[in-house]
Amino acid sequence: MRAAGLQHPMIPMQKGERVPGLRYHPAMRLRLVEPEDAEAIRAIYNHEVTSGTNTFDLVTRSLEQQRAWIDRHRGAHPAVVAIAGGAREQVVGFAVVSPFRDRAAYATTVEDSVYVHADHRGRGIGRTLLDELLRLAAGHGFHAVIARISSENEASIRLHRSCGFELVGVEREVGRKHGRWLDVVELQRML
Repeated sequence: MRAAGLQHPMIPMQKGERVPGLRYHPAMRLRLVEPEDAEAIRAIYNHEVTSGTNTFDLVTRSLEQQRAWIDRHRGAHPAVVAIAGGAREQVVGFAVVSPFRDRAAYATTVEDSVYVHADHRGRGIGRTLLDELLRLAAGHGFHAVIARISSENEASIRLHRSCGFELVGVEREVGRKHGRWLDVVELQRML
């Protein structure tokens, strides 16, 4: 199933090749999430659950839960994965839009999430994923994208600011993880 508005359903990248107007990591391609990505996504996400504050989840996902998550993000609220590695391809990151709130009046507002494998950060993968995710969100007719980021995640805050997100507020001590209170920075971008 191809999502509406996906400009590049599969972007094969050759060494040094760039798509005009986009900043890509060499030898990387993007595509919509597929069921076989479940274990790789689960590993990236569960690392953040157990060791970081990039998610406020406290319990790791099972493979069955990750597969259900993928099923929910193969339609109007898409997920995209970054694949790198040449002959030994692997998922090195993923990004997703989710409903912002359950009430109907919020239907055109989504919340984004971007996760990059710890060994692949600082290489432009997050930016590439977020750029494509914003194109997908616009193509699906969404009007606003909200990013809710732990104040400790300065890299993600910088990433979102560089993609045109504006600060709309800070929620003080709304989460507790690893024995400490955490603030959430809320950013927004209109599409």
